[in-house]
Amino acid sequence: MKTGERILSAIYSYLIFFLMVAFVITCCLMLFISALTWTMEIKLTGENLSAAAKLTFLNVLLLSFFYTLFDAIRRKWIVDRPVKRITDAAKKMMQGDFTVRIPQVSALGTESRFNEIILCLNQMAEELSGVETLRTDFIANVSHEMKTPLAVIGNYGKLLQAPDLSDEQRIEYAQAVTDGSRRLADLMTNILKLNRLENQQIYPIAEVFDLSEQLCACLLAYESVWEKAEIELDIDIAEGVTVKADAELLALVWNNLFSNAFKFTEPGGRVSVSLIGGDYYAVVKVSDTGCGMSPEVGAHIFEKFYQGDTSHATAGNGLGLALVKRIMDITGGEISVSSEVGVGSTFTVQIRRQ
Repeated sequence: MKTGERILSAIYSYLIFFLMVAFVITCCLMLFISALTWTMEIKLTGENLSAAAKLTFLNVLLLSFFYTLFDAIRRKWIVDRPVKRITDAAKKMMQGDFTVRIPQVSALGTESRFNEIILCLNQMAEELSGVETLRTDFIANVSHEMKTPLAVIGNYGKLLQAPDLSDEQRIEYAQAVTDGSRRLADLMTNILKLNRLENQQIYPIAEVFDLSEQLCACLLAYESVWEKAEIELDIDIAEGVTVKADAELLALVWNNLFSNAFKFTEPGGRVSVSLIGGDYYAVVKVSDTGCGMSPEVGAHIFEKFYQGDTSHATAGNGLGLALVKRIMDITGGEISVSSEVGVGSTFTVQIRRQ
C-alpha cells in the first residue's frame, strides 16, 4: 500500500471511531444530565454547558485517537502479518517457485480462517510442485525417447546415400529406417492417447459385448509373433462372458498386455491367458515366463516412461502400461501385477460385468 493510501486509510479509520465515540458519549451524557437535573432539580447554565461540551469534545478526540491507534496495532498483528505471508508466498508461486510453504499463524488473537487459507495454499503448492516435476520429467523422457529413433533414421539415411551398396545392405538399412520411423510414430500415438485420456478428452462408451471373443481376436493378432519365437500359448478363456464397458479402450489394454508378455518371454517360453466370469466381475489374467520384476520395479511399472528391464527398452517406449492403468481408472476397472525375478509376471484385470 502506498503512503498516500495509508494516510487516507488512517484518516478514514479515525473518523469512523470519532463518530462512534461522539455518538456514544453524547447519548450517555444526555441521559446522565437529564437524570441529574430531574432527580436533583439542578439547573445548568449556558456557561456550564459550554465548558462541559468543550471538555467532552476534547475527550472524544483523545479517545478516538487511542481507539484508532489500538485498532491499527491490532490489525497490523492479527491481519496484516498473515496477509503479507500469504501474498509473499503467492508471488513466489507466480514466479514458478513451488517449494515455498507458509508457516501457520498463531491461533491466539488471530482469525483462524487464515490458517485454512494457508493450508489450502500449501497443498496447492505441493500439487503444483508435483505437476512441475512430472512436466519436466515428461519433457526429458520424450526428448530421450525421440533421440534414439531419430539417430537411427539419420545414421541409416546417410548409409543409404552410399553409391556402392548391395541390394541386401540397402534393404537392411531401409528396414532400419522404417523401424525407427514406426517407433517414433508409436511414441507420438501413445503420447496423444495418454494425453487425451488424462485430460478426459476420451469418454468411455459403455456397451455390452462378448469379452471372450475380444480376447481371442486380440490374441490372434499376435499369432505371427508367438509362432516366430516358438512361444507356447496356454489359453483358458471361458466362453460367453459378457461385460458392459468401452470395447475400444479395453482392446488397448489387451494389446498392451499381450505385447509385453510376448516381448519379455524368451523363445521357447510360455504365455498364459485366462478369463473367469464371476457374478459381478470378469477376471482376466495374462502371465508370462519372462525375466520378471523385483518389488521395487513393480511399484513403478505403471508410471509413464518407466522401463524396468533396460535390455528390452528398444522394443517399447514405457507408455503402454501407463495407458493401461489410466484406462482402468476411467472405466472403473482394476489392474494389479505379481512378479518374481527369473520366474515371470502375472497381470490381473478385474472388470465389472454390469
